[in-house]
Amino acid sequence: MKLRNFCSAAVLSLSLASGVAPAQTLPLANQPGPAAPADLASRTKALNDLFDEIWQDRLSHSPEFASTIGDKRWDDQLTDYSVAAYNDQIARDGEYLARLASIDTTGMSGQEVLSKDLMVRQLIDAQEESQFKPWEMPVNQFNGLQISLPQLVARLSFTNGKDYDDYTARLNKIPTAFRQITDNIMLGIDDQRVPPKYILQKVLDQVNALLAQKPEDSPFARPLNQFPASIAAADQTRIHDEVLAAIRTQVYPAYQRFAKFLAAVYIPAGRTDPGIWALPDGDAYYAFLVKQSTTMDLKPTEIHEIGVEEVAADEAAELTIAKKLGYPTVAALRAAIDANPRLHATSAEQLLNLYRADLDKMRPKLPELFTRLPKAPLVVEAVPAYMAKDQAPAYYEAGTPDGSRPGTVFVNTYDFQHRSLADVESIAYHEGLPGHHLQISIAQELTGLPAFRRYLHYTAYTEGWGLYAEQLGKDAGFYQDPYSDFGRLEADEFRAIRLVVDTGVHADHWTRQQMVDYFHAHSGLDDATINAEVDRYIAWPAQALGYKIGELKILELRRRAQEELGSKFDLRGFDDEVVDSGALPMDVLDARINAWIGSQQGAK
Repeated sequence: MKLRNFCSAAVLSLSLASGVAPAQTLPLANQPGPAAPADLASRTKALNDLFDEIWQDRLSHSPEFASTIGDKRWDDQLTDYSVAAYNDQIARDGEYLARLASIDTTGMSGQEVLSKDLMVRQLIDAQEESQFKPWEMPVNQFNGLQISLPQLVARLSFTNGKDYDDYTARLNKIPTAFRQITDNIMLGIDDQRVPPKYILQKVLDQVNALLAQKPEDSPFARPLNQFPASIAAADQTRIHDEVLAAIRTQVYPAYQRFAKFLAAVYIPAGRTDPGIWALPDGDAYYAFLVKQSTTMDLKPTEIHEIGVEEVAADEAAELTIAKKLGYPTVAALRAAIDANPRLHATSAEQLLNLYRADLDKMRPKLPELFTRLPKAPLVVEAVPAYMAKDQAPAYYEAGTPDGSRPGTVFVNTYDFQHRSLADVESIAYHEGLPGHHLQISIAQELTGLPAFRRYLHYTAYTEGWGLYAEQLGKDAGFYQDPYSDFGRLEADEFRAIRLVVDTGVHADHWTRQQMVDYFHAHSGLDDATINAEVDRYIAWPAQALGYKIGELKILELRRRAQEELGSKFDLRGFDDEVVDSGALPMDVLDARINAWIGSQQGAK
């Protein structure tokens, strides 16, 4: 799934450059701030007003994010990626922390107290991350301006002439954004904070793939494919010419300059070791990222061992299915799947339709698992061709809260003939229903909470829920095809393998080949998927750890509830309790479920 915290990376990756004091010296939540009102009503209003002020700050300084949620006020703007902007943000965040600390929450509702705690955690997390200067490594094959800009286009709405004029103005600002990113990269080269060379080559490949398209065929020209009927023909001609002129004279030259910079400067400066440990403060940075991804106090060594144990457990379950199907070993079953044309896609459209079919059969089962269901629509589309080669088998992008843009499961149809169909069902449940689409849509549809709560993202929660959703498919009676059930187990093992190889490369100094070899020894994944996944973990340290760790925590909480409630346990009630407050850190979710268990025990 592609989703960021509501405070986008461009806003909350804060800077210590240009003489800014270390983040630790800025006001934190336990330090006194300005005097706040004493009575409960005034204190509650002050807290909610501050939430709104911080939210408006985030939207105005991350205009692309604002646009994607349907707020058009800054549709003609791009994020300011300059060091000065980062410094300003870290200073404002320090002030927000001091003001939050001054507001006494005594007597407020549990949700109001939780909202304050979550906001404080968000701000402190960003302050802590700033010491590792993430803005100095701003691009890889999964994240970066070179792909976020074309991806943004599909998430914009065009209903009138002003939308197009704003879009043209935004296109004309792209050269400035690339200059700012390039300046940040140069700081990273000076500080020896650079990605591996071959990862940067993938970035160059993405840039060149986009430049290989004619400007009128590029993703940036997509809004010209169909105009609203309300725009007069003369205005359509003007808009068409202005947008194409901006693409030809501003966007493409900016990408061309960036390609030359990558080839001549950045790739040669890239590091040779794949693990983040190779950075000057790599071990400390990885420890921070592990905690950020898992929201738990786990050391890389502990996570590595959990991964080894989970891989073994999944392999034991897979062997049971293999023997039922008449194969003596898991390897023999995998070999049979690889050789069976029935278990591989014959076309890109067939692959897309299989995902659609699995989502369609899940929809009527959802009321057995939840009392609250999302209103937002869900569609399935192919991953854009310019980025498909290095992407995961599928990912989810949230729609707009008003439903004007549906949630979308993007399916990777690249090299479709070599992609196993055995895992389609589990991925459909993970990315779509009852996975990311259900959880994120419900969060966006929540009422009575500050706006930022609807867009929080914690990897362990969001991706842990995605894996838990795969298990809910089993609870709903699906995976009747043994090959699909085997695919479910392979998908689970895939996430357990992540725990091993991610910690292996970033903490234990594994080589890339060791990661590939471990995948081959413990999975039946195709080469395209293995290579894309290995490179993902190298480029995006610790992010993949949150999936399995989060799933294990949710399942632990469910077992606890079942054991303590006995006949009073209701799966729908448990699932509702997990999703009906938006994304939460694992320790907060633990406390929430404990409180729910207590309330159920007291109920008649």
